[in-house]
Amino acid sequence: MTEARLSLGRWGEDQAVVYLRRQGLKIIERNLRTPVGEIDIIARHGRTLVFIEVKTRRSLAYGTPQEAVGPVKQRQILRAAQWYLADIGAVGTQSRFDVIAILAGNGDARIEHIPDAFGLR
Repeated sequence: MTEARLSLGRWGEDQAVVYLRRQGLKIIERNLRTPVGEIDIIARHGRTLVFIEVKTRRSLAYGTPQEAVGPVKQRQILRAAQWYLADIGAVGTQSRFDVIAILAGNGDARIEHIPDAFGLR
């Protein structure tokens, strides 16, 4: 991955954290690496643990950011979340899986938050 893409991803995650805090969520972890995958952001909203995937794009040339969170990515996030919950001894904790889609342009961010975007169904 190029440095420009990594930088865009970090910028998008920073924007997402600011947005989430404004929405009343408490950030618990960022860029958590587990043996089975990575979780961009873990936050608490009341009693619910929220696992958040952030996708940032500069344009819609390859589709919307949220379209990049397909079934394979969702399964990877679910496995990483299950590992995290088992690791901290919180199996059975209420959780949800959100996607934050960010379209970057001229230094600002258009943010779309999709709560409960996917999960164990």
